[in-house]
Parts: sequence; structure tokens; C-alpha cells
Amino acid sequence: MQATEGNSRLLGGQLGKASLFAMAAASGIAVANIYYNQPMLGIMEKEFGQQAITGFIPTATQLGYALGLLFLLPLGDIVNRRKLIVSQFLILAIALVLAALSPTAWTLTIASFVVGASATVAQQIVPFAASLASPDKRGSTIGTVMAGVLSGILFSRTLSGFVGEHFGWREMFWLGVPLALLASALMFVTLPNHAPTSRMAYHKAIKSLAHLWKREGALRSAALMQAALFGSFTAFWTILALYLATPRFNLGADVAGLFGIVGAVGVFAAPLAGKVADTKGPHFVVCLGSLLTVLAWVVFGFGGSLIALVIGVIILDFGIQSALVSNQHIVYALDQEARSRLNTIFMTAMFLGGAAGAALATASWSYAGWTGVSLLGGALGVLAIAIRALGRTSSAKIARR
Repeated sequence: MQATEGNSRLLGGQLGKASLFAMAAASGIAVANIYYNQPMLGIMEKEFGQQAITGFIPTATQLGYALGLLFLLPLGDIVNRRKLIVSQFLILAIALVLAALSPTAWTLTIASFVVGASATVAQQIVPFAASLASPDKRGSTIGTVMAGVLSGILFSRTLSGFVGEHFGWREMFWLGVPLALLASALMFVTLPNHAPTSRMAYHKAIKSLAHLWKREGALRSAALMQAALFGSFTAFWTILALYLATPRFNLGADVAGLFGIVGAVGVFAAPLAGKVADTKGPHFVVCLGSLLTVLAWVVFGFGGSLIALVIGVIILDFGIQSALVSNQHIVYALDQEARSRLNTIFMTAMFLGGAAGAALATASWSYAGWTGVSLLGGALGVLAIAIRALGRTSSAKIARR
């Protein structure tokens, strides 16, 4: 363990500002690819006709991303991370070429699945950055890279909507190719060589996920907590356009899209939360983020105006992203040799929570409208606080034994 710590400190010295910002930019470029097709779905349907498979294209991308998290992220612990990241960006570029050239909706769906799986390279970069950072700067390092991820999520729909509308959906995928190649080149030039942290075989690495889940109580607490918070987050974004279309507002999807710009606060929240986690500890920031999430839904539920929605979005985004960065800070500190596998468990749980939140929000909207969605979102925030409290109680009991 001492040797590993020494290696971590050595690598931390190699992570200069230029490398850190390159990693943030590459992460944003990668994650943006899983959102490009969403605003362009109507344009694709016009070309391919109203085929049922066309509507499955965004789902195929998300499914590829989910399976990539589960089966590709563990590779970060057992192969050279620099080579893995560079190679994954090259595969992403090839998948984007296949998407741009797709002659049918079926081939585009298959290409979209590969795009989603290879875009998980963003989540290879985050734990790598944590490994390269010195312990006293790990939080701010994670926050900076996550700011890049959030920027990619935020601006991807705006970019693809504009390009798709004015130039065509194929052109958006062609634009993604040089961006992926640029990210690959950036990572090749700036990242240090990083020997595998484990000599474990791949099938054993996959099997070890269950062992890590059972062994690490802090991992379970962080993963379940972030799943609840991300469920609250997706509940809002799943129903927002429907809520704005009601007679109360009578606004279209274009206005709903503008709320994503308001969410830019998350880009600033991530590095700030990381710095606070470095000084006051990540547990403090996690609790604060959960409380802010509950507060946001109080504003949503009782506000009833566009101004209330804007204020609520700012609070919600700040709370969710602050908790995310701080929970990652906690998780990455558990086992230096298993950071990629820890991230596999954490991110998979988070995205499952997001999927559950979207489904529950749809049901709540059908039965109880915006009031039901607000109660759901607030309840998920309270659930996250309860999970955190139970986790701390269990840790205290173990410490006393």
C-alpha cells in the first residue's frame, strides 16, 4: 500500500493544469456523443420513415452506455489506462463514421449502441484523474474533470439541434469524428503512461464487483445515495417539457431546452464542491447537496411560476452536482487499486437510479400532475439523506467494535 501511495504522489506531480484541462475537455467531448441524437430524432424519422426502430435510437445509445459502464470500466484497473483511453476514442470515431454513413435505421441503431459504449471513455478519465492527483487536491481535480463532463452534457443538445436543423443529422455525426480524434490526440500527448494497478484477469475483475459492493459500506452508501439524487434530477427533466406545455404556461419544447442553459450552474458547482470537499471534507458537501435537492423541490412545488422554476433549477443542479463530486471523492479514496471498478459500481447504480426516477416521474405525472412529481422528487432527496444517515450510523457502530 505504501508503494501505491508513493506512486500516486509521483503521478500527482505529473498532473499539471494543462493536462487536467485536457482531461476535462476530452471527457466533455466523449459524453456529449450520447445526447447528440435526441434533438435530431424527428429529422431522422423524416428520412427513414416512421419506423418503430427509429424511436429506439436514443435508447440504444443509452443502453450501450450502461453496458459500457458495467463491462468496459473495469478495464481501467487491469490495462494501461493511457492506451485504453486513446484506443476508446479511436473506436468512438469509427462508430461515429458508421453512424454518419448508416443507410438504414437498423444500422444507425447498431452504430448508436457502439457510440454509447465507447463514450464511456469519459468515465475512464475521471478515476484516472483521481489517481494522478495528490490526496489533498483530489476533490478539486475530480470537480474540474466533472465540470468538463457537465459542459458536454449541457451543450451537446444545443449543438446537435442547431447542426441537425441547418445542415442535417449526418453532418452532426461527421462533426463528432474530428472531435473524437482531437480528444484521442490530446490524451496521447498529455497523459502519462500508467501501469495497471492490478494484475487481475478480466473475468475476475468483473466478478470482484460483487465483492467490492459487499466489502465497502461507504461505496454502498454513496452509490445508493447518488442513485436517489439522480432519480430526483431525472424526474424533473423528464416532466419539465410536459409541465411547460400545460395551460399554466403554454410553452413549447424550445423553452424547455433553454432551461439547460440555466443548468450551467452545475459547471461551476462541480469544481467549487471539490475544493470545499478538500477543506471541509466530502461528507459535509454530500449532506449539503442533498438538502439543496429537497429545497429545490419545495420551490418547484410551491412556486408555480417560471421564476420559481428557474430558481429551483439552479438550486437542484448545484445540489446534485455537489453531491456527485463529493461522493466520487469518497468512493475513489476507498481502494487505489480498484478505482475503475469502484467507479463502475457507482456510475451503474447512479444511472439505474436515473432510469427509475424517470419511470416513477412519468407515473406520478399521470396520476397526480406536477404536485405528484414534486412530492416524488422531494421524497427521493429525503431518501438520499436517510441513506447517508444510516451509512454514518453503521460506520460508527463498526468503529466502536
